[in-house]
Amino acid sequence: MMEKRNIHLDERWLRRFANTAFAVLLAVLLGWALWRYYMLSPWTRDGRVRAETVTVAAEVFGKVTELDVAENQFVHKGDVLFVVDPTEFRLDLAKAEAALESRRQDMLIRDELAKRRSEMSAEAISKEEQQTAESSASVAAAACQEAKAQCDLAKLNLERTTVRSPVNGYVDNLRLRIGDYAVVGQPKLTIIDSDSFWVSGYFEETKIPRIHVGDHAVIELMGVTPTLSGHVESISHGIADVNGATDAQGLANVNPVFYWVRLAQRMPVRIHIDSVPKGITLAAGMTCSIVVQSTKEK
Repeated sequence: MMEKRNIHLDERWLRRFANTAFAVLLAVLLGWALWRYYMLSPWTRDGRVRAETVTVAAEVFGKVTELDVAENQFVHKGDVLFVVDPTEFRLDLAKAEAALESRRQDMLIRDELAKRRSEMSAEAISKEEQQTAESSASVAAAACQEAKAQCDLAKLNLERTTVRSPVNGYVDNLRLRIGDYAVVGQPKLTIIDSDSFWVSGYFEETKIPRIHVGDHAVIELMGVTPTLSGHVESISHGIADVNGATDAQGLANVNPVFYWVRLAQRMPVRIHIDSVPKGITLAAGMTCSIVVQSTKEK
């Protein structure tokens, strides 16, 4: 009876030992996996959706007579954004065309005169008069070219009164109304290029060696369930150094503070977006998490 009880106790002890050993091994493996994921795997929660923007401004002075877009509207490349009053520029073009025609007629007359005088004999006309006629024809030709350039400039300015979208994208920061006076070079709106979205991920410098150009990236936008697919396009080769500034004497301004726990710097990595699930709207400035699946570790 005692032997059976001892055997039963040994079996219970072995079972408990096995369960404990399994739990410890599982905890070690889980801890190692978590440590590898958080400390070694290239991932970050510090990601931002970025996009190229185009600042649109008028290239000619004048009153805005037509506004064809609204805030946040999608526009295609070449769509009309707004129109500056073209009346004055039409008149300038008509004036330039008239001046060009006048210079052209004068050039034809002087060319004909120079041609006739060049055919006369030395007894009928002096060499000096022939040279003067040729010079007058050359001056008239140059004046005609100048008038043509002024005419082309007038045409260009007339075309510039109609401001068109240079890219496909969304209208943002619209600060324009019909009747406003457009000033050359003064921004009136911004176009967010819809074909230029990318993700900028800021990875700790300790994880950069495990990131390579071409690696697959999984992008998870905050509050959005479907993930985006992308790949590493490039890795930044420099960030700002606060100790790199100099004082008035040109000496290095070094921060004297050094913490016992040194934090890893974060390096920008550009992620190209390969595909966006249907129904997701990208906006510059969105935050996201990024996991890079290194091809060198597969």
